[in-house]
Amino acid sequence: MVFHWFRRDLRLEDNTALELAKDSGNVVQCFFVFDKNILGALENNDPRVSFIYNELIKIDEKLRAMGSSLWIFHGCPIEVNKFLISQYSEVEGIYFNNDYEPYALARDENISDIYVSSGKKVTTSKDHVIFEKNEIVKDDGGGYTVFSPYARKWLRTLKKSDYTKSVALGFPKWNCPIEKEHLLPEMEELGFHNSKIPIPSRIPDVINIQQYDKSRNFPSIENGTSHLGIHLRFGTISIRSLVKLAIKHNEVFLSELIWRDFYQMVLFYHPHSIKKSIKPAYDRIPWVFDESQFSAWCDGKTGYPMVDAGMRELNSTGFMHNRVRMVVASFLTKHLLHDWRLGEAYFAKKLLDFEQASNIGGWQWASGGGCDAAPYFRIFNPTSQLEKFDNGKIYIEKWISELGTPDYPKPLVDHKWARERALRVYKEGLSTNDPML
Repeated sequence: MVFHWFRRDLRLEDNTALELAKDSGNVVQCFFVFDKNILGALENNDPRVSFIYNELIKIDEKLRAMGSSLWIFHGCPIEVNKFLISQYSEVEGIYFNNDYEPYALARDENISDIYVSSGKKVTTSKDHVIFEKNEIVKDDGGGYTVFSPYARKWLRTLKKSDYTKSVALGFPKWNCPIEKEHLLPEMEELGFHNSKIPIPSRIPDVINIQQYDKSRNFPSIENGTSHLGIHLRFGTISIRSLVKLAIKHNEVFLSELIWRDFYQMVLFYHPHSIKKSIKPAYDRIPWVFDESQFSAWCDGKTGYPMVDAGMRELNSTGFMHNRVRMVVASFLTKHLLHDWRLGEAYFAKKLLDFEQASNIGGWQWASGGGCDAAPYFRIFNPTSQLEKFDNGKIYIEKWISELGTPDYPKPLVDHKWARERALRVYKEGLSTNDPML
């Protein structure tokens, strides 16, 4: 027997580690761990937990139809794996797909050591990205921090086999007495209850992808972007299947998928970026904090319609259009001079498609201190952005019912004043002699 540990790969099809486990010739027992270290930081109605829960039900049903089942645990992954080794001494090893976040890397190293020290085999696989680790690196062997040369090398390296996979089917039956099965606990046992926030479909809309380059910047177009982020985040759809579609239908959509790989590897090579700017000089900026202004930003009551519509959309649906994300992030870090880490943490709490690498990458881009970042003197004007990308006010009127009435708040700050302040504070905080600028 061998284990397959589901993590960010919640699918039976086109799953690299699962295919390798099946091809090993052993009985495959799949399991999932609701990680208390992660769940403890979430609100009890977090829609992502509901989403995972429902996906696990589907996986278990499919496995049972093939004579197997899915084991579910709630606890610390290290302790769960110790338990599995102690209870099932006959297990030969474990298979799982790679993760690149600092917490996951440390966790996986510890768990791998436990299996190896017990005489078990550990097999890890690339599945969450097209290229990982040292596959796309600079000539000196280091990771890229500029997107354009990374993307060019990514495209030069890509082969059809990188995005073509077979399908894993037909699991041997695991004859485990029913009383020993580790069944899915009730949501309440996990400390959560079902969220009512709807989840977008995992089925890619081909017409949407074909028109992606023309529609992606306009938040009023309901299907202007793919809305597949949550499915990529938790692996209910494979990156390979989307790359295949993008190559066929839209190179701009493909570029966005390359950005995803890029940010994953930036985090892998720069784990400190979860707390520190990629460009160290930007950590010298003297951020301010005004609780009332930050609350107004969180609640979508800044007096700038595009910012407010975006935040209200996020709070209601767990989604925010990417163009609006840039405007919202720029406003917090430059108009209000609030630390990018505050915004990053808020997005992490609210976004259905939250991925640490992309979230940090986007926020550092907005603040100026990240990879390929907007220079500090580039400050989005939320009013002109509205005129350019939602001129008919379709998007903002959808989310701001009191727009144009006395109930809508006045702007928190004047754009011209805030821009001049940001330019002054950034310039004073940065050393022009710093080679990282």
